[in-house]
Amino acid sequence: MGSHPERLPNPTTPAGREGLDAVLARPDRAVVALDFDGTLADIVPDPEQARAHPGTVEALAALAPKVAAIAVITGRPAGVAVRYGGFAGVPGLEHLVVLGHYGAERWDAVTGTVHAPAPHPGVTAVRAELPSVLHEFGAWNDTWTEEKGQAVAVHTRRAQDPQAAFESLRGPLGELAAKHGLIVEPGRLVLELRPPGMDKGVALAGFVAELDAESVIYAGDDLGDLAAFAAVEKLRSEGPDGIPGLLVCSGSAEVPELAERADLSVPGPAAVVDFLAALADRL
Repeated sequence: MGSHPERLPNPTTPAGREGLDAVLARPDRAVVALDFDGTLADIVPDPEQARAHPGTVEALAALAPKVAAIAVITGRPAGVAVRYGGFAGVPGLEHLVVLGHYGAERWDAVTGTVHAPAPHPGVTAVRAELPSVLHEFGAWNDTWTEEKGQAVAVHTRRAQDPQAAFESLRGPLGELAAKHGLIVEPGRLVLELRPPGMDKGVALAGFVAELDAESVIYAGDDLGDLAAFAAVEKLRSEGPDGIPGLLVCSGSAEVPELAERADLSVPGPAAVVDFLAALADRL
């Protein structure tokens, strides 16, 4: 660290350049928020094997003391993201917060504890009925179900035709979710059944307001990150009192919607780590 300041890439949009300039000018009032899977961790066939990309913790530990806070905002349980990320007990990461289950759970590095609500009763009901729904649509052997405490996710990445399995299950899983007061959050070959009312945009906007931040960076890779992108767009559109922001897409051909709205696209978690390290070098 400290030897490659030229590595910090330039955003391709005026709004993105303004956002990055604001972070560089007053880093102590900046929030850096990041998705986990596909952004800090490479996408792998088995989500339980996902781990933060090499160098992630070092880059975050170099950056965190220089900004108001770093928030990892993920659909995973907060404790799982902390474990898979290797974030606990790391010197320099005292300014790190993990907002799990799209913000319903929170882990603070300072205390090392998770605050979580009681599980939604609909999740328990869905968990019980899910096997019969998957059997009915012939998808039992083609899918992998991930238990997430506050949610249940059905992955189709292992199927013979992952995209076809994904599309065939959207309808029936949507009906199952609605029956029990849940919503379906689609992602990269995954359908997550979870409680409504919280998304990454709500979580991010609330965290920025809590810290009274003056600028924000958000990096993500999936459909669930569109809500956070929208939150940053809203913050920076609020006239003279708006908050400048930079939107970073952790590049994926699977989710072109995100790349189209990003101010800066980088090719995956390795490049996100390089960006974070370069930003720390500049501050």
